[in-house]
Amino acid sequence: MAMDKLRVGLIFGGRSGEHEISLLSARSVLAALDPEKYEVIQIGISHLGAWSAGENTLEKLEEGSYAALKSATMLPDPSYQGIYTIEPARQGEILNKLVDLDVLFPVLHGTFGEDGTIQGLFEMADLAYVGAGVVGSSVGMDKGIFKDVMRANDIPVLESIILLRSELDSNMESALSRAESLAPYPLFVKPANLGSSVGVSKCRSRSDLLEGLMEAARYDRRLLVERGIEGREIEVSVLGNDEPQASIPGEIIPAAEFYTYDAKYHDERSQLLIPAPISDQLIEQVQMLAVVAYKAVDCAGMARVDFLLEKGNETLYLNELNTIPGFTRISMYPKLWDASGISYPELVDRLIELALERKRERDRTERRYQRG
Repeated sequence: MAMDKLRVGLIFGGRSGEHEISLLSARSVLAALDPEKYEVIQIGISHLGAWSAGENTLEKLEEGSYAALKSATMLPDPSYQGIYTIEPARQGEILNKLVDLDVLFPVLHGTFGEDGTIQGLFEMADLAYVGAGVVGSSVGMDKGIFKDVMRANDIPVLESIILLRSELDSNMESALSRAESLAPYPLFVKPANLGSSVGVSKCRSRSDLLEGLMEAARYDRRLLVERGIEGREIEVSVLGNDEPQASIPGEIIPAAEFYTYDAKYHDERSQLLIPAPISDQLIEQVQMLAVVAYKAVDCAGMARVDFLLEKGNETLYLNELNTIPGFTRISMYPKLWDASGISYPELVDRLIELALERKRERDRTERRYQRG
């Protein structure tokens, strides 16, 4: 019977400020993967980028027991698909195949996991994997480029500019002036390529702005400065490949002034309202814009699409599209689908089916040109 099971490589951790959130998400996914259907291979990536694989890898990463981990790697050569362990030998090291894989399930939030980099490795290795491809991942990750794509598709987004870390180094005064010319305070500053509100600041003055830029510059070389509004945070989950569907929307009531890292993961006063208390017309608009944005970046598998609904005039702005959203059982993405009729285990099954479907579609592409 074991031979009939799908071999799923669950990948977690990563070189990102969202490493710990990835471990939480992986714990929930691991619990939901039916052992009657799947043989799960745990693949962990440390903060430094070291790969490991084998039983209890997640537990060891959670404990910080790095010395007990078994070094592993994956090769970009499709002739050598699967996960390999790295073993010491008399002269150097050798690779031993641990297991072949049918599908990869990355739960890697942030850089080197959600930004198209590891998806490129999966593509090179010619393996099926859950979630968006290289383009959808990279465009969804970079907040500046993503907003430009939204504007090109007539999807409303807030005014914003991108500053480079090198600009702060060379002429901070000019960088501050450029940011202040965008809009009156408050302004939001964010690393362009990160999530979970890591490095995000709300700035009400030039001194706040200086601090916010320096904080964001710790995490990325590209910094997004955006006009701040008083808005309600509305989120919707999207599922599918070429014909995606949107869940019912939910609303975040953050414990802090905005949905900070602590408000998301540590402050129990934050609330999730499902369904969001908004009009039927706004529900339809949120779902429609989410699907349009999803298709515009060639997303696949899943995404959580976040909106801001401006208080007072109920103007809707698309804020972000997260291609690997938080996946704990209390995260918004699975909770919205649960409220829409798809349970957490069913959702995990569906994502694996979509990954295999996407792989079959990729396999139809000719890789060699023949004339005539």
